[in-house]
Amino acid sequence: MKDRIVIGTRGSALALWQAEKVREMLLEAHDGLGVELEIIQTKGDKILDVALSKIGDKGLFTKELENALVDGRADIAVHSLKDMQTVLPEGLALACITERAEPEDALVAAAGMTLEALPQNARVATGSLRRRAQLLALRPDLQIEEVRGNVGTRLQRYREHGWEGMILARAGLLRLGLEDEIAQVIPPDVMIPAVGQGALGIETREDDAETIELLATIEHAPTRRAAELERAFLRTLEGGCQAPIGAYATVAERDDDHCCDVTLTGFLSSLDGRNAMRERVSAAVEREDAEPGRIGRELAEKMIGDGGGAILGGIDRTEGGVT
Repeated sequence: MKDRIVIGTRGSALALWQAEKVREMLLEAHDGLGVELEIIQTKGDKILDVALSKIGDKGLFTKELENALVDGRADIAVHSLKDMQTVLPEGLALACITERAEPEDALVAAAGMTLEALPQNARVATGSLRRRAQLLALRPDLQIEEVRGNVGTRLQRYREHGWEGMILARAGLLRLGLEDEIAQVIPPDVMIPAVGQGALGIETREDDAETIELLATIEHAPTRRAAELERAFLRTLEGGCQAPIGAYATVAERDDDHCCDVTLTGFLSSLDGRNAMRERVSAAVEREDAEPGRIGRELAEKMIGDGGGAILGGIDRTEGGVT
């Protein structure tokens, strides 16, 4: 068994928190293991003046970390699972998914404010097409402001510009001790989260059996199940940063048999939120299902047939605009 591994991570405060969390989990599970961090800057960290939807690169926050895995500079890479592509580069594997933290989006605004109470034509910032579409579906009057950068940079811009609100992932704010910034936790039945939001994905070389064995001790099976459903949904729709797509799965384990109960809600929309779809499916599935993402794929196919195909066809994903 290995006695030392190197974690590749981005250098933002949130990414370092996540890498340190994985380091702590590994040290607790494996006495005597040496764990080091290797900070790597990604394309998404360097390009901050262009909307994600217009860059057209699905590996914005992962590619350089994956390169470090391939060339041996790192043994594992820690990602926010929502940033990971649904199809990984050849030779790499999503070896571990940790227990999901809070999956919801959060409104950063004046204390006590809610989405419903925001003033008419309020300016709300987000860098996500998924959030933009759902905001406009709820409140077509809102003026959506583009914002990029790490959490600290976004909060600074929010204050400098005097925007009435901003949407961020609740988990990221909590991990950085910024819970006082949250005016409203937006429940998933109001705003569907990003695929994998709140969970950490740990990537490694698929032939690195020793590292995969180490990571198995910090895997969280219910979160893996939920993530497989959500990622299969996204993969089937062939979405990414350039399309407003969200999915949220819950998994309830049964004590009396080998099944678990899953519920998956999928979201797909036009960029302006005017043509939005939300569908849900619930089912009992075998814990050792040979195709763990099957229900996600089936829900996506159903939504395509119900009108989702036309929505996707109307989006120019390269330019982030409407054809």
